[in-house]
Amino acid sequence: MNRHHDSNPFEEEEEEAVNPFSKGGGAAGRVPAASRPVGFGKTNDDIPLDTMNDSSKKQREVADWEADLRRREMDIKQREEAITKSGVQTDDKNWPQFFPIIHHDIANEIPIHAQKLQYLAFASWLGIVLCLMFNIIAVIVCWIEGGGVKIFFLATIYAMLGCPLSYVLWYRPLYRAMRTDSALKFGWFFLVYLIHIGFCIFAAIAPPIVFNGKSLAGVLAAINVISGSLLTGIFYFIGFGLFCLESLLSLWVLQKIYLYFRGNK
Repeated sequence: MNRHHDSNPFEEEEEEAVNPFSKGGGAAGRVPAASRPVGFGKTNDDIPLDTMNDSSKKQREVADWEADLRRREMDIKQREEAITKSGVQTDDKNWPQFFPIIHHDIANEIPIHAQKLQYLAFASWLGIVLCLMFNIIAVIVCWIEGGGVKIFFLATIYAMLGCPLSYVLWYRPLYRAMRTDSALKFGWFFLVYLIHIGFCIFAAIAPPIVFNGKSLAGVLAAINVISGSLLTGIFYFIGFGLFCLESLLSLWVLQKIYLYFRGNK
């Protein structure tokens, strides 16, 4: 009984199971391509979802902001067009050009036949501003020559109140009356402008009522100060001449505007 030549019944099975290079073991030992890692083991699933959500949220916010801005621009344009069509005038400050403080556009807002009168009234307003400014200069000269500080404070108050009040109380109502042909505004102008003319005449005379009249550069004050200081007297006489010119111009403007108002009734 020679059993050395007997074949091992488990030899082939072990070979097929163990040997990966056998014909039947090639397929069993191959790893599927779909299960292999791609790109050094990283996939698109590695991007955080929070980052993607934040980016989308910011994009939506920017888009909403741009849409809201466009809506506001359209709203502003529609309002401007509505104002233009309705004929409502916008009083934007445009004078003087280097430092706009008032609205003034005679050439475009005042009727052609009334523009000359409006320019005359504007010259009258500029005239009272010039008179009050020069009055401060004359009073400063008098103060330096020993006239006292009280007259300087009074002259400053006249200018600080007179310049803006003259514009608000009579020139702007006249401007609007010329633009809209309002009888009520014309009436208000006549009332206040008469007060303006009375002040100009009072300042040109400068009676010795308040601080011997030296706070106003009128004729009586000029006669009073010229005996003590020739320079002060010269400035006061110049101020007297300016107040006289302003009074005459104001009377002429009042007459012209009254005739214009009567002709339009």
